[in-house]
Amino acid sequence: LCVSMERIFIVGAAYEPFKAAFVARTKDMTLGAGIGWGAEMGSLISSSQRDRVHEHVVNAVSHGATVLTGGTPLPDVGPLMYAPTIIEGITPAMALCADETFGPVVAITRVASDEDALAQANDTEYGLNGAVLSRDVRAARALAARIKAGTVNINEGYAPAWGSVRAPMGGMGASGLGRRHGDEGLLKYTEAQTIGTQRILGWGPPFGWSDERWGGTLVTALGAMKRLGLK
Repeated sequence: LCVSMERIFIVGAAYEPFKAAFVARTKDMTLGAGIGWGAEMGSLISSSQRDRVHEHVVNAVSHGATVLTGGTPLPDVGPLMYAPTIIEGITPAMALCADETFGPVVAITRVASDEDALAQANDTEYGLNGAVLSRDVRAARALAARIKAGTVNINEGYAPAWGSVRAPMGGMGASGLGRRHGDEGLLKYTEAQTIGTQRILGWGPPFGWSDERWGGTLVTALGAMKRLGLK
């Protein structure tokens, strides 16, 4: 799924309980390489993509990261299957941190504060989808507005933003091309045209006025319109 999370930042004391629950749930996932119902994780699309995913994991481990679960291909399940993988201890030097993996691999990182999480989340050229999990929805929405991603979800991974056809969806930075869904998704197929009609006075000085006098008059008039809320 193109909008899946590849990096998760957990603040302070919530890290260890989250890690334990996340690893346990991931180990318990139902896997399947076929087409049909019942599996929570399916197959990758090609051998080259499977190899890319594994290369990212191996690169991270070689630079000091720790695999908490997964980290290996699963040929007994399917030729292109890769185990759902959780890694901790990533650094910017690792391919897993700097590049898109586009596979069943997620890195978790303990951070000291919301601001630290925000800084690290935005420290990437990609910005397709993000999420904020919090009991304080108002604070979560304020934080979400500062994440440089085309869609951000509160207390869910992707469904609220992805599931609304009235809401535009697309990426920021190196992620995605334009927008789909919503008015923005339709307008990208149009081309804007401006037709202007001049009425009453033009921009040139009227009545034999100097440029200076006419310029001052326009500034005064536009200032008065702004104060009155006129456009």
